[in-house]
Amino acid sequence: MIHINNIDKWFGDFQVLEDCSLSVEKGEVVVVCGPSGSGKSTLIKCVNGLEPINAGSIVVDGQTITDSGVNLPKLRSQIGMVFQHFELFPHLSVTENLTLGQLKVLGRSEREAKDKAIKLLQRVGLEDQADKYPGALSGGQKQRVAIARALAMDPVAMLFDEPTSALDPEMIAEVLDVMVSLAEEGMTMIVVTHEMGFARKVANRVVFMDEGRIVEVAATEKFFQGAQSERARYFLSRILYD
Repeated sequence: MIHINNIDKWFGDFQVLEDCSLSVEKGEVVVVCGPSGSGKSTLIKCVNGLEPINAGSIVVDGQTITDSGVNLPKLRSQIGMVFQHFELFPHLSVTENLTLGQLKVLGRSEREAKDKAIKLLQRVGLEDQADKYPGALSGGQKQRVAIARALAMDPVAMLFDEPTSALDPEMIAEVLDVMVSLAEEGMTMIVVTHEMGFARKVANRVVFMDEGRIVEVAATEKFFQGAQSERARYFLSRILYD
């Protein structure tokens, strides 16, 4: 479903990604972890075309997104993206946040778009919040709306960029529960997160990054039972036991 081939990414004179390669199969859940500044968020933003790459290629569902002339709005509608800080439109109601992309990008009718929105709000347990504005919602509710908004576009894959890091601890579970249900339904997912409990429960594989490189890729239990790189073992010792 997703093939990242030897990509490099520079911000000015600073190389943020170096020779990164990763393949994600349809229905697979891959968790990307590593210390702050290791390039995790940049990697998945490249997959969605939000950040251009300087070398290499990225193929999603058979489409090379790094080709010139690629239709980026259409591409982004096919690859759902959920950000750390929700990125909802504050002047639109919850339902309007879910219907806007359907109307503008997919060309659905208002009735179709609203029906889809209501079904997805029911799916994430927020049908009673349909007419509210984002400012009236908790952080956990906002993030669930953001997930529903991405799903409204019928994506072939979902990317999550530290979706719980801005939430209070008691709100994290309600977001992770939605993500677990997506994984169980077979959604292809790349998740940047420090939630190692989620990783152990849901991920098929774990990717460990450091200093812009993919240091290690391993089956989930193999990674937690005995990471191969010294850097990954140190990271796990800090994040699991501190």
